[in-house]
Amino acid sequence: MSGDGGGPTETADIRVLVVEDDPVTADAHALYVTRVPGFAVAGVAHSRAEALRVLERTAVDLILLDLYLPDGHGLALLRSLRAAGRTTDVFAVTSARDLTVIREGVSLGVVQHVLKPFTFPTLRERLCRYAEFRTTTANAQGVAGSQAEVDRALSGLRSAPRTNALPKGLSPATLEAVTGALREAGEAGLSASAAAGALGVNRITARRYLEHLVADGSAACSPQYGQVGRPELRYRWRG
Repeated sequence: MSGDGGGPTETADIRVLVVEDDPVTADAHALYVTRVPGFAVAGVAHSRAEALRVLERTAVDLILLDLYLPDGHGLALLRSLRAAGRTTDVFAVTSARDLTVIREGVSLGVVQHVLKPFTFPTLRERLCRYAEFRTTTANAQGVAGSQAEVDRALSGLRSAPRTNALPKGLSPATLEAVTGALREAGEAGLSASAAAGALGVNRITARRYLEHLVADGSAACSPQYGQVGRPELRYRWRG
């Protein structure tokens, strides 16, 4: 697997095209990419047609591809790229949980499926594993000498995420729900009390998840002063 346009050298950044119809989400994903050492944003596209225009003029190694675009399914874009002989690697970034769609993506060369909404550590984990895969295959002599070498080359893409991604007591499902609520709140943001009410958890639990998002850089918090009493912390999605 390699990018079009000659491929990067060992020291060059991996060039990423973000394809996402929602501008706020696209900006968030692009920000995530820029925060991972060794990666750079080659472009941002909000539709299938715009993505094709970017690919015609820009060298890209990896596409973060939303599957539901305003002018067609993301896999249709991928099929057209493969038909044209483009071998650019793809991460399917989507809320789709249909295993049929996932299987079709694999058959078209999707190397990772990342379910939305997700936090920065989730994407960072997969980008780092992808970079390890590229390094392993780039340093090889062209032919694998054994099954073990093949397994090692693929392990970075296929291994489960590291189990220490979340602090003890936090669950991925609840974190996903908190992340979704915070993103939907937009610039208005959420207090821990509001998040707790929306998600059906207690305030302390909601605040633990919100503080985790602040700690990993996905969210920001600031005091909101009312007319009386102590200021209330307001959490906002950083996208």
